[in-house]
Amino acid sequence: MSRYSASVWPLLLLLLGVWGWSGGKLVAGEREGAAAGAEPATNWNLLARTLGGKQFWTDELVHGSWRIQRNVLSDHYRLLDPNNTRRAWGSWEHCHREWQALRAGADIPPLKPRVVLVLHGLGRTRSSMAQLAEYLAQHGDYDVLSVSYASTRIPLSEDARSLARVISHLEGVTEINFVAHSMGNLVIRHLLHDQLAAAHGRGIDPRIHRFVMLAPPNNGAALARRFRYDPLFCAVYGTGGQQFTRQWEQVQERLAIPPCPFGIIAGGDNDPEGGNPLLDGNDDMVVTVAETQLPGAADFVIVPVLHTFIMDDAQVQEYTLRFLQHGYFIAPEVRRPLANEPLKPDDDTP
Repeated sequence: MSRYSASVWPLLLLLLGVWGWSGGKLVAGEREGAAAGAEPATNWNLLARTLGGKQFWTDELVHGSWRIQRNVLSDHYRLLDPNNTRRAWGSWEHCHREWQALRAGADIPPLKPRVVLVLHGLGRTRSSMAQLAEYLAQHGDYDVLSVSYASTRIPLSEDARSLARVISHLEGVTEINFVAHSMGNLVIRHLLHDQLAAAHGRGIDPRIHRFVMLAPPNNGAALARRFRYDPLFCAVYGTGGQQFTRQWEQVQERLAIPPCPFGIIAGGDNDPEGGNPLLDGNDDMVVTVAETQLPGAADFVIVPVLHTFIMDDAQVQEYTLRFLQHGYFIAPEVRRPLANEPLKPDDDTP
C-alpha cells in the first residue's frame, strides 16, 4: 500500500462510518440551502416539494410529521407538511400563524401524552432513524418525533437551543423521552446542561422521563481527533465536526450527566483489541466502548453492531423500547449500571 493510500483510507473509513448511506445528501442539502437563501423577500408561497431539511435546516417545532424549520444560513423559517411540501416561509411568527391556521382547519390530531424525541448523528438526517422510529411507534404507546438539526453547520449550543424550542411546543405532552444516535446524544446533554444552569432556576423540564443513548461519544472521539487538521474532514463535517476535535475540551464542560434515568448501548465485538486498528480497545469502527461510557447510567449493554447501523439492529430496537418502558435493556437482574469508574477491560465484551 502506498503512503498516499495509507493516509487516505482511514479518513474514508471515518466518512463512511459516520455518514453511512447518505446517498449524496450533502450535495442535495447544499442545493436546498442555496435555493432557500435565494428566495424573494415576500411571503408568497409556491407549494413545492423539498428534501425535508438535510444539512442546512434545523427543526424548531415538530408535531407528527409537520415541522417548522430554520435555515441556518439565511435564518429564515419554513413550514413543511408530512410530504415535505413547503406550506409557508418567512419569519417564525408568520410560519407559526400559518401552522395554527392549518391546524384549526385540518384534521391534524393532537400529540399523545407520551412522546419520544429521536435525534440522528453527525452528518446524518432524520431518515437514518426511520426504522427505529417506526418500531417504537408500532410497539409503544408513544408519538415518536424525529428531529432534524444542521449537525455539520452549527455548534452544539445552537442545536440545543433549537431542541429546547421543539420541546417548548409539545402541547398536551406529559412525558418526554429521548433516543439519540452518536452526536445527537451530545445535543441532548447540552440541552440538559442549559436547563440546569438556567438563571431562572426552573431546572430541567419535569416531563423528561428516560433517555437511551446509541453509540454516544460521551468522552469524545479519538478517531475524529486524528483528522482535526485534515481539510477534507473540516469541509465535510464543518462546525459540528470541530466540536469533537479542536473544541472538545470546551464542549465537554457543557454536557450534563442526565438527571433522568438513562441507558447506553455501545457497539463492539468479542475482540478486546477492537475492529479499527486506529482505535485502542473494543470499538464499533468509529467510537470505542470506553468513549461511550458515562457515570450514572442505569444500564449498559454492548451489541456486535457497527456504529453506522446500530439504530437499525432488531435487538437494539428491542432493547431501546424496553428501557423506555421499564428502565432496563434485558431484565432487572442483569442490569449493568455504571458507577464512577468505567468497566474493567474484561467486562468490555458483549
